[in-house]
Amino acid sequence: MRSPTASDPYPFANQQQPCLIGGEFLTHGKAFTNINPVNGAVLGTVTEADAALVDRAVQAARAALRGPWGRMSAAERCALLRKVADRIEARFAEFVSAEIADTGKTLKQASSLDIPRGAANFRAYADLALARPSECFETATPDGRGALNYSVHKPVGVVAVIAPWNLPFLLLTWKVAPALACGNTVVAKPSEETPSSATLLAQVMQEVGVPPGVFNLVHGFGPDSTGAALTAHPGVNAIAFTGESATGSAIMKSAAPCVKALSFELGGKNAAIVFADADFDAALAGTMRSVFANTGQVCLCSERVYVERPVYARFVEALAQGARRLTLGGPFEGADMGPLISRGHRDKVLSYYRLAREEGATVVCGGGAPSFGDERDQGAFIEPTILTGLPESARCVREEIFGPVCHVAPFDAEEEVVRMANDTRYGLAAAVWTSNLQRAHRVARQMEVGIAWVNDWFLRDLRTPFGGVKLSGIGREGGAHSLAFFSEPMNICVKL
Repeated sequence: MRSPTASDPYPFANQQQPCLIGGEFLTHGKAFTNINPVNGAVLGTVTEADAALVDRAVQAARAALRGPWGRMSAAERCALLRKVADRIEARFAEFVSAEIADTGKTLKQASSLDIPRGAANFRAYADLALARPSECFETATPDGRGALNYSVHKPVGVVAVIAPWNLPFLLLTWKVAPALACGNTVVAKPSEETPSSATLLAQVMQEVGVPPGVFNLVHGFGPDSTGAALTAHPGVNAIAFTGESATGSAIMKSAAPCVKALSFELGGKNAAIVFADADFDAALAGTMRSVFANTGQVCLCSERVYVERPVYARFVEALAQGARRLTLGGPFEGADMGPLISRGHRDKVLSYYRLAREEGATVVCGGGAPSFGDERDQGAFIEPTILTGLPESARCVREEIFGPVCHVAPFDAEEEVVRMANDTRYGLAAAVWTSNLQRAHRVARQMEVGIAWVNDWFLRDLRTPFGGVKLSGIGREGGAHSLAFFSEPMNICVKL
């Protein structure tokens, strides 16, 4: 795979990104601008799908269910998905360039995680779909002849896939791949902040021969725009969404009249727990990752860090030293952290930095926005920030900030820290750092979350269940769990 350089052109420079509907690329109607968060420059324009275009996309997806796609075998479908993965890798540099232009994230992350995982999702779900077991039972009947009951997995139908801006390609393909592997058709809506890699995926779908209408792409905003029209459309059978909890609640209301199947991965206010017996250096390195990865814009990031009192002061100082060493810059500058997704989001995070001071926090490091003296000052950069001294009732401890910031608090007893970690409206992830095997199992099991890491963070196996509890979501994705959501099991009973 060729890695892009700063001289590589943005794939959609001086172009208007289209929607893909029924196998046709369209640029009808209004357009909106796509902004580079590194320097605030306009990357280009993007077609905004209105309600009429959304309706066309849904109708095309529904027609495709009755066409060649609906008559394909699972093996034929999965062979196409593998071709999608191959083509993503063949256009690797373009996908990386698109992703970093939209997000400003580092070249290292986009090249090693976002795009490779996107391709891997198609291969993984092709394999899982073909290896999926079915059920069969012999049943005794009153006349003594018996019956055979067996199950088949049918597609749910038309699936709306709505992806966020923090890991745009990875999380879009995380849903599109299993949906298609199960025989569904898809109408995908990426975030308006990050449309480009999704548009490239639409091109790839065309290039490998995915039938028209199987994968449709609509660009636009959420409320009163594309997203609202898509989630409320009566022709959509299921909705898979990753994003903010408040948006998930709005989608639930929109989907309720048609009783659509929902899979939500929503926000988090995740806790990391560091016991005094933990490997200090490993816990420090892991917490640096879990707080500052992707500029803190990962739903799994640790915004609350609890450290056992004997090592608390040392840990805070070491974490602050690590944060101060982080370099900020554009994707091709070898920096540790890129910008936030937009100046608007930076304003939100900065408002929490101000709120923390008002609530009485000690700002150990950071707490503002950097100054470069060049075009990057027009971007969305922000300082990695560590806070201490807030009560558990403080808004900055309770509300999701979604930036490179954490509050670090001491604890004295295991029961105390379990209570504090679980005292949140969210329940997505937790990290537990300890060398005590019994404590590791005991505390991890008590976490009210969908995933608890022990002595690591963001270590994923795509076959395992992924999702949250409370305000962090509904349902599970990953492996058989994704296949179950994107399928309708049907029982067939044959009297013998």
